[in-house]
Amino acid sequence: MASRLTTSLREAPATVPGLAVMALFLLWATDQAGFPLTHWAPGALIVLALLALALVTIGIRVSEIPVAVRIALACLAAYTALSFLSILWAGVPGDAWEGANRTLLYLLVFALFACWRQNGRAAALLLSVWALAMTVLAAFVALHVATASSGALQRLLPFGRLVYPTGYVNANAALWLIAFWPAVLLARSARLPWGLRGALAGGAVLLAEVGLLGQSRGSLYATPIMLVLVFALVPRRARTFALLVPVAAGIGAAAPAVLRVSDHLQHGEVVAATLHAAVGTMFIAAAAVGLAVALAAAVEQRRLLSEPAMGRLRTAVGICALLTLIGLLGGGWAAAGDPLARLRHGWDTFKSVKGYAANGSGNRLTSGLGSNRYDFYRVALDEFVAHPVAGIGADNFQQQYLRHGRSNETPHYPHSVELRTLTQTGLVGCALALAGLAAALAAGWRASRAWRAHDPLARDVAVAALGGFAYWLLHGSFDWFWEFAGLGAPAFALLGLTCALAPAATTLDASSGPRLPAGARAGPPLRAGARARRGGRARRGGPAIGRWVGVVGGVLAIALVAASLIAPWLSQLEIESAARIWPRAPRVAYSRLQDAAALNPLSDAADLLAGSIAVRFGDLALADRRFSQALARSPDDAYATLERGAIASSRGRQDAALRLLARAAQLQPRDPVSGRALALARAGRRVSVAELNRSILAQAQQFR
Repeated sequence: MASRLTTSLREAPATVPGLAVMALFLLWATDQAGFPLTHWAPGALIVLALLALALVTIGIRVSEIPVAVRIALACLAAYTALSFLSILWAGVPGDAWEGANRTLLYLLVFALFACWRQNGRAAALLLSVWALAMTVLAAFVALHVATASSGALQRLLPFGRLVYPTGYVNANAALWLIAFWPAVLLARSARLPWGLRGALAGGAVLLAEVGLLGQSRGSLYATPIMLVLVFALVPRRARTFALLVPVAAGIGAAAPAVLRVSDHLQHGEVVAATLHAAVGTMFIAAAAVGLAVALAAAVEQRRLLSEPAMGRLRTAVGICALLTLIGLLGGGWAAAGDPLARLRHGWDTFKSVKGYAANGSGNRLTSGLGSNRYDFYRVALDEFVAHPVAGIGADNFQQQYLRHGRSNETPHYPHSVELRTLTQTGLVGCALALAGLAAALAAGWRASRAWRAHDPLARDVAVAALGGFAYWLLHGSFDWFWEFAGLGAPAFALLGLTCALAPAATTLDASSGPRLPAGARAGPPLRAGARARRGGRARRGGPAIGRWVGVVGGVLAIALVAASLIAPWLSQLEIESAARIWPRAPRVAYSRLQDAAALNPLSDAADLLAGSIAVRFGDLALADRRFSQALARSPDDAYATLERGAIASSRGRQDAALRLLARAAQLQPRDPVSGRALALARAGRRVSVAELNRSILAQAQQFR
């Protein structure tokens, strides 16, 4: 077994950097899912270094990459380039730069996994290690919250919904469920050791239960769609059903105890005893399912049944699957009542202006679809209609929502990967993204359907990896998961791994060289003299020059990419350092903010913080100057405009104050602080800068 694995790794050397990147994904998963720039930017540099190392040590032959994968790489690279170009027309160029860099990270991850051919054993190693590592992390999280103190428990599970370790409940659920589907689909493979299959199945139960602690409605609605896709598209449905029965049974057995955590709160806080019971139940269910699947896999590998008996067993399993489907549909109909009424209730709560308050009482997962997403989507579509060709710029949604939204929320992102693409990069970006994903999925489809006699495990791994990417895409269709590198990067790695398993356009035969496609005819052989003359000309000039041009171009491209990632990262580090030390060392803080502004000339974040610090120390002249510099970088920044208006009012510059405060109210018409400040100025009274900032702080704490 070890020798065969060593041989597989030798045949697929890109597995080693792939394992290193999987370790990086696990590190991101432990802390905010890689959301902060200071987390994912250094990780992106590591991915870039690993990609460059693979290019140098392994080399790459473009002709061996399937055509569909080459198209995917080209389209995704063009989409990344468009994201960078959108800085030119973005209202907040600093945010557009960060969004483009995040897109660049996903391109680098996809390229690292897709550009080198993989075999089944090495790919199974990659996927199994990552899925099991995520299972171990889920176990740690469950035990950590179960043993947390009372005060910490309410921070980890506010209102009974698990936010640890990502900090956002929906991202928390997706973190575990992106790994759940590869674990389940890989556990069904008869070509893996029985113990590994049991561990994957038991791990899938634990991943699902920890995900359920987040009470994410997005995961609730994405899961049945995934089940439909799996049974509609994945071959060997009887095997899939046979594996899902114990997994679903384990999840169903523990689910009531898990749901009880949020359904039985005391004064809005989690009851520790209820949580302990839920955690214990989920571990027991996971262990039982893992043991059952491992035993069944061991029996299967020993081939105790004859082939005719196996055929009859598959037929029986298929009949059971059909009866189960009928039973589920009937039971769901009975439980839901009138489906049209349920759909109407869901739509009414979804589009209600009340937002979350439109939901009914009872369990959060079934009480309605009320949120402010309908309003987010409305503004996103309006912005697309206004800027249909190239969009409003990467990550530039917030200013538009402040101006045109109707809720009290201030979302940075549209909460949908499709609307993000359409709104921020327009029809051009949408076409490039769709073409790239379609080509990659086509390559993955070929990998999941191909019967390769020499490597049958590759197909099973391709199916499992596609499952993880499909879940990220489905759940991300109504949430802001693109911005979490700890979710998006693993998804693109899984897509790239699937592409690496796709059969090549031509297969190589050691004795006869490349095989031509059926029906193709080889050209006439070259005479020895002609071959020699051509080889001599090649050695004297062309290829050598082309190789050097390629090397120099590659080095320049890597240097440019590294610079694009390093500058905003270092700038953000300086900003965070200044935010920590300004109360005791304001001069040092100002100096670091100057450095931050120089490192990232597109962002207004350093100037905004410097202006806020100056206000706290009463240095209104410095504050006005720094807010003015912020507006020079982002002219539509509502906060800087409001502060400058208040400063002008406090200094008795009535005309400037009225102009700036009216502009601030126009940029965020629903903001009560801006409205009150403008009303005071119009009444001829001066606005107190200190009082204004106390109101801003109180409002920010209210919406935490």
